[in-house]
Amino acid sequence: MGTTTRGRRAALLGLLCALGIALGGGTAHADGAPVGNDIQVAQTLGARELTVIIRRIDVTPGPLHVDVATHAGTTPGTIHLQAAAAGVVVSRGDVTLGATPGIYSGTLQVDQPGPWELGLTDAAGGPTATIPFVIPARVVPPWEKATYGGFVAAGVFLLLALGVALRSRKTAYALVPAGGMVAALAVAVTGALLSAGTPPPPAPGSQLDPTVENVTDPYALSRLPVTDYSRPPVNFTAKTLATKGTSAELELRFTDGSTGRPADDLVVHDDALVHLIVVSPSGRLWHLHPVRVAPGDYRVRFAPPESGTYAVSAELERRGGGVQLARSTVDITGAPGTAAAVPAGPGKRVVDGVPVDVTTTALTTGLPVTITAHFPEGDLQPWLGMLGHLIVIGPLPSADGVGAAAATAPTWAHAHAMPPYVPGLTGIPDETVAAYGPDVPFTYTFTTPGRYRLWLQAERGWSVVTVPVVLDVPAAEGGGQ
Repeated sequence: MGTTTRGRRAALLGLLCALGIALGGGTAHADGAPVGNDIQVAQTLGARELTVIIRRIDVTPGPLHVDVATHAGTTPGTIHLQAAAAGVVVSRGDVTLGATPGIYSGTLQVDQPGPWELGLTDAAGGPTATIPFVIPARVVPPWEKATYGGFVAAGVFLLLALGVALRSRKTAYALVPAGGMVAALAVAVTGALLSAGTPPPPAPGSQLDPTVENVTDPYALSRLPVTDYSRPPVNFTAKTLATKGTSAELELRFTDGSTGRPADDLVVHDDALVHLIVVSPSGRLWHLHPVRVAPGDYRVRFAPPESGTYAVSAELERRGGGVQLARSTVDITGAPGTAAAVPAGPGKRVVDGVPVDVTTTALTTGLPVTITAHFPEGDLQPWLGMLGHLIVIGPLPSADGVGAAAATAPTWAHAHAMPPYVPGLTGIPDETVAAYGPDVPFTYTFTTPGRYRLWLQAERGWSVVTVPVVLDVPAAEGGGQ
């Protein structure tokens, strides 16, 4: 009797151990396939400079929350929203923009993971801007299936072995399910050990063109012998479509450098699909974010104050192709003709009513230089995910014809000042946080002596302040460069 009791206790203990092994791992979670993150995309929609925030979505079908941040000077009005998948509009909604700059919200409905497009149309008229985005699926990786499946199978085989051992007079029969248990445990342990070194599959949306199939089953593509997801640079053309009063509309075309087909695989880079820098003949600068109206076709409007040749530079990133800077020019006629004064060098100035003091460390070629914009208060807002932006163009031959000269200048750089690190904070806060500064430092190395045009940008009071500066960079001592 005592032996039977001890046998039953051992069987119960074995059962509890099996259940603990099978269930102790908790819920299976996706690996390498995030359930979604907020997507911020700057858009110059007509005369409005907006930041569109597509909030993360974890479960489909479900609501898709869209926030639109407006800036100082944005006129009130209504923006029509639509969510489309495979060219079919699934839901529509509106965002009503108020006269006060800030965040305004709308809600759409989505019904499946995969590639989507968010459409934005100004109720007052104009083209529909489309922003591609991906709704990820919750995917359990194969190694995780093997691990948890192996533990569950091991528990089942253990129960069978215990049952056979207790009911059969020949304990050797129990070795068959016991062997199955050992094999299942080997599979589970192997899957768990290999999980840390298993590379994630190619990510639809960043490395691959997303489809419903590769979003819902990214591991199916990982078995293909493809490791190079790079793409050639784009060809870039720009032209003026129309000039009405003080407004000009530019058409930007991006085509694949290999096939000549429209390049419709731009990804969000520093919170925009395209960062367009426009420089006027006398040296004014615009930092714009064209809207996508068709594959490889982008449009943007701005107010040119003078006639002549404007330099345009498009900073973009192709899916799997890295960041590219493409330059061109456009000629604009019929503008009023008010030239900008040549900006000062380092020192104090007032820009758009904001006092700013620009300082630099020792200027020389070949060594890092720190250029700092000092604002009156620590109330700066993140813009495009950064504390500040620095555009550097040069060397330029003279103060005349800056736009044409900038288009072919040896240096055209775009540097950033990062927000300070905050322990425990992940990601960059949105523009509602006005707690940075008052100093915005940039570090840059000039490789060639000469006269450079610089523009330092930071956001304050929902308005982007652009500070123009001229720097004369001398050659390094001894004549080296």
